[in-house]
Amino acid sequence: MAELEFPETKLRDVRIAAMNMLARREHSCAELKRKLQTKSYPKNLIETVVEQLRAENLQNDSRFTESYIRFRVQKGFGPIKIQHELKERGVDEDLIQVFLDMSDERWDEAAEEARAKRFGVAVPEDPKEKAKQARFLQYRGYGHSHMKALFSRD
Repeated sequence: MAELEFPETKLRDVRIAAMNMLARREHSCAELKRKLQTKSYPKNLIETVVEQLRAENLQNDSRFTESYIRFRVQKGFGPIKIQHELKERGVDEDLIQVFLDMSDERWDEAAEEARAKRFGVAVPEDPKEKAKQARFLQYRGYGHSHMKALFSRD
């Protein structure tokens, strides 16, 4: 139907729109398709353009995943939240596992940094304050093991 509504839409127009998106930041394949669909481009043209971009390595889910994880870690988010966000963006579970090591001990350090940035360096003794900070870390995507390691330190 969209083809009838926009007969002037050409492959070149879809490619330019996709390239403009990719010039701003990396996108997953599914994310790029979804954004192009919101611009009412015909689905068959979107599929063709995205496959061309993948073949030319201008769109690459591995590169997107690696970049996205690095960006979110720098913002203080944990592995659970990052994993969920990648799934929402259409990244394959196997690819997520390649780049996101949920058991990496550095997550404990990242949780400590996120907690200290928000609440200060001192680990609280008060159970209510611990619970508050634990909720914050849980929202940020850190698991119970990260919190246990953090709050059980002497």
